[in-house]
Formats: sequence, C-alpha cells, structure tokens
Amino acid sequence: MKGGVLVAGFSTRHVAQSAARAGYEVYAVDHFCDQDLSWYTKEREKFEDLADLPDVIDTLCQRHRFDLFVATSGAEDLTVPLPLCGTPKDKIRRFLDKLDTQHFFEDIDVPVPHLATCGRYPVMVKPRRGAGGWRNAVVQNAAGLAAWESRYPGVPHICQEIVTGIPASVCCVTDGMRAQAVAANEQLLHGDGESRFGFCGSVTPLDHPLHDKMIAIAERVAAASGCTGTIGIDFVLGSTKACAIEVNPRFQGTIDTVEMVHGCNVFQHHIDACRGILPSGIKPPRQVAVRSILFADRDMTVRADLKHLAPSIADIPWPGTFFEEDQAVVSVFGWGATREAAFALLDKHISTVRQYIR
Repeated sequence: MKGGVLVAGFSTRHVAQSAARAGYEVYAVDHFCDQDLSWYTKEREKFEDLADLPDVIDTLCQRHRFDLFVATSGAEDLTVPLPLCGTPKDKIRRFLDKLDTQHFFEDIDVPVPHLATCGRYPVMVKPRRGAGGWRNAVVQNAAGLAAWESRYPGVPHICQEIVTGIPASVCCVTDGMRAQAVAANEQLLHGDGESRFGFCGSVTPLDHPLHDKMIAIAERVAAASGCTGTIGIDFVLGSTKACAIEVNPRFQGTIDTVEMVHGCNVFQHHIDACRGILPSGIKPPRQVAVRSILFADRDMTVRADLKHLAPSIADIPWPGTFFEEDQAVVSVFGWGATREAAFALLDKHISTVRQYIR
C-alpha cells in the first residue's frame, strides 16, 4: 500500500474507488455510504448534515493515522489536522463563490456569460455557493426572480445573461502554475422541472468542433487558478464560442467515464500534480462511456440487492434504503465503440435496473 488516505465530503465513492485502484488504503466520511463505497474503503463514517462533517472527521482521526486528506464537495474549505492533498483554503475560496469566479474569468479574459443588467430578462439565476447546478434556473421576468428568491430565501445569487449550447467540462490537473488536460466530457443535465440544469451524468470523450479551443482555455484557466491537483472547468459550447461557466476545485463527477475511456487513474494524477508532476497529455480514447444517474420517480424503498449488477452500476444503495421523490438512486453506465453503442448499452442497463426498483 502507498499510504492511508482519508477522503471526506458529500459524496466520495468515485474518489475512493480511484484511490483504491491506485494502491492506497482508503477511509471515507460520506453522506450516503453506499454499498460499493464499502468495497473500496477500510472504514467509513456517515454524516447527515454538512455541519456535522468536521466532528465526524475528528472521530475517525482519533482512531486512525492518515498520510493524506482529500476533500470532495462540501469539505473543500475545512480545516483538518492532516496533510492536505489538494488546493489550500486561501486558493479555493474564490471558486466556491460564483461571483468571485465570474470576476476571475473576466480578469484573465476568458469568455464567460456576462452578469445581467438589472431589469433585463430572461436571465440565468444561480446561487453563489453550491455544486451540481440543482438550483440554477432561467427566469423570464421580475416575478420569476421573486419566485426563485421565495423558494430559496436568503440565498445569495447572481444573474447571468443566457448562453445556449452543449454543456461540457474539462478534467485538468495542475501543480499551481502549470496545467494539463486529462479529458473532455459532455455533461448530461436533468432536463426538466425546477432542477433541469442539475448534473446527472457524463459522456466521455467529447466530440465537438470546439474541443481543442475548449481544452486550451481550460488549461489556461487551471494554470491561472492557483489550485493544485485535479480540477474541472465547466463550459457551454455554442456554435462559435466556448463560454466558461464554473471552476470545480475538487474531484469531479466525471471520474468514472474518464477512467473508463482513457485508461488513466485520476487519483494518481491528483497525487502526482500535488507533487509537481503532470501527465504528458491526454491518452487516446479506448471507447465511449456514459454515466447516467437514475432518480426516484416517487417516494420509494429499494428492497432488492443490486450489487450483482456491477460494474454496470455504481453508487449502489443498501437493500432497504428509502428514497424521496427526485433523490438520486443509482448511477448506470454504458460503453461501446461509438456514442450510439454506448447509449444503447446504457438503455439496456437502465431497463434491467428498473426491474429491481419499481
């Protein structure tokens, strides 16, 4: 084993899996503690509210010695009594605030949707903090904005001009001064209802005329960010312009498809980058891979044990887990030589999973 790693945050399975495959002894603090997290970790602790996260981390630290601490969403700006492998708090804070991120993009002259002029509609409204895009919304007028503010009372937010196109992202690794892209991905969004801009999966690799331009912008953003390790830069790709949307200064939800396609280990890339070592470039894709998150269409309890469906699925709930309507239940994968083949296999796997969660 290369050492003991504590991974903590709202969701950690994807990072723990990559770390275990890289040869580390992994411990996790996680909100879900899904069944497959136990496959990759020596010990796990669950937390309910983010406010409880520091105390749960301290509890695990009292029982074990760790060589490294790695944060996922929700834990990025915590102070822990462990050697941090990732971006320090003073560097990461501006990317946890979308207004600060907006100013960062503008300062380095990267294309970004403009902040909307007061009274001009429609606009995209976003909370200043938060991941996944679940509270983002297009509002058509002042009444729509007031309704959003009523739905999320007291939540600081920004309003941007709307840009249309394909949602995409680039997984980069950076040593704080230099950066190298590892993969480009299409992002799958929820697509309907109040949460239609919520992240619900990825397709790797991205096939788009602006691929190379987006990669160049992402590497420039990552190098200028001051972050260390793996970070993701989100984009909207129009017909002629790649607009940067966000910087995710942490491990991204695209790890699964990136590793399936490029045969790399993102966790090891992260460790190496924090030590000043960057990969030589993007490895050629071996296939196309897609991950789609299935959500509960009603309040439900998953009574079946789904573990036999792996590796077609991940984030596997324990039998007897209750889900409220619209909560994420499980991730499902498809892969193949082409995008069409990958989605065909994904549809087949989704049909199989649905037989067990009706």
